[in-house]
Amino acid sequence: MATALSNASTNIADTAYIRQAMKSPMLSREEEHGLAEKWTHDGDEKALHTLTQSYMRLVVAIAHKFKHYGLPVSDLIQEGNVGLLQAAMKFDTAKDVRFSTYATWWVRASIQDFVLRNWSIVRTGTTSAHKSLFFKLRYLRQKIDGASTEQGLTEQGRQDVADHLNVRLKDVEEMERRLFQSDQSLNAPMSSEEDSGADWLSQLPSDTPTPEDLTAETKDEETYKSWLNGALSTLKEREQYIIQRRHLTENGATLETLGNELGISKERVRQIEGDAMKKLKKVLMKDAGANGLN
Repeated sequence: MATALSNASTNIADTAYIRQAMKSPMLSREEEHGLAEKWTHDGDEKALHTLTQSYMRLVVAIAHKFKHYGLPVSDLIQEGNVGLLQAAMKFDTAKDVRFSTYATWWVRASIQDFVLRNWSIVRTGTTSAHKSLFFKLRYLRQKIDGASTEQGLTEQGRQDVADHLNVRLKDVEEMERRLFQSDQSLNAPMSSEEDSGADWLSQLPSDTPTPEDLTAETKDEETYKSWLNGALSTLKEREQYIIQRRHLTENGATLETLGNELGISKERVRQIEGDAMKKLKKVLMKDAGANGLN
């Protein structure tokens, strides 16, 4: 009930706005130029208001051309008004062009960006080619193939669209699927049977390890740790100390630090470390070979 009242209130507000827009007087070229001059050079906000108010009908007209994308017309109009203000901010009175002509591009671009951002939960391409494909595909489908929404394009039709818009055939195929198939919730049931209990989310593959993988990984870690401890036990005490401090602690000690602790040069520490690593590698390779891992 609350939703119905809210929708009714929104419709009333939209209707009132559109009526107000239609009542705004049209401006002549001279009036446009004068108002734009006052705003651009003098910062006259009243002139800006009058200029933009006079072209609210332009915003409404353009917004209605995009209503078939399923977005609220009121939101489209608001975005169009943003574009209208941007046009007023950037309009150059020195150029021989009507403000209405200049503003049309900004209004349409603002509404198109809004549609691209909100039409689907899946992000749509933002390159100029992808935008052109998004907004022209419906028209080109009927022009090229005479296809209905249900039929779709033929292979040749898709290729013709790709050639016409200078995009990849793959892009046309993907955009056609997205434009003419609505978003589906992953929690929606896969079957119409109420007791089936399966939804689309349950069919997605999981990236987390399975219990079997975790068990195998734990066992492998224990095995490798056992091999390493066994290999370390074959080293001399000083060799073990250097390997532990250099490689088996979170912040490995420097050669100079170990040299100072052991009362030897850092070059001697390097030599002991190198010999110890060779011994470890030899023992570990032997263990791996004995377990068929070579």
